[in-house]
Amino acid sequence: MSTEKELHARSESKCELCSSTDNLSVYEIPPTSNLSPDQCILLCTTCHEQIEDPEKIEINHWRCLNDSMWSQIPAVQVIVWRMLTRLSNEGWPQDLLDMLYLNYDTLIWAQAGNEGQRDEDGIKHLDSNGAVLEAGDTVTLTKDLNVKGANFTAKRGTAVRGISLVADNAEQIEGKVNGQQIVILTQFVKKSN
Repeated sequence: MSTEKELHARSESKCELCSSTDNLSVYEIPPTSNLSPDQCILLCTTCHEQIEDPEKIEINHWRCLNDSMWSQIPAVQVIVWRMLTRLSNEGWPQDLLDMLYLNYDTLIWAQAGNEGQRDEDGIKHLDSNGAVLEAGDTVTLTKDLNVKGANFTAKRGTAVRGISLVADNAEQIEGKVNGQQIVILTQFVKKSN
């Protein structure tokens, strides 16, 4: 079965982002794709053009991501994350991005497209949902963490206030838990409002 036929079967012949049934085509997810159905999605012309050309973006068209963000298909999740990150300055996309959960491998894939890199020169610290972390933010632990050398477990749901960023490692932050300064991996935290 061809990739296009598999994608039509998977999506019920609808755009996997906005559910349009018009002018559908296979979209290979950059930066790399081997044209397998796992690395492609089915898109309508409108979504395809706006993804490829940021000048053509109609912000209200992308409210469709409110539904497609719940897809269980990693390729769809990657494009949803990239578009929400691109549009995050609009307000509501950042709210959706805060709710979006991607497993670690899918998040790495989404970030490989260099979306959301607002500053070309700096390391970006991203939480488990892809939200940008900044020094002084408050984060919440998303799982129980055994703290090596301190003989305690930092419990899931613990708020860590006033974090600092590890300058040379985008995957690490520092913060105080139980009065102890510890290093925490960004994949195990969620930014608090």
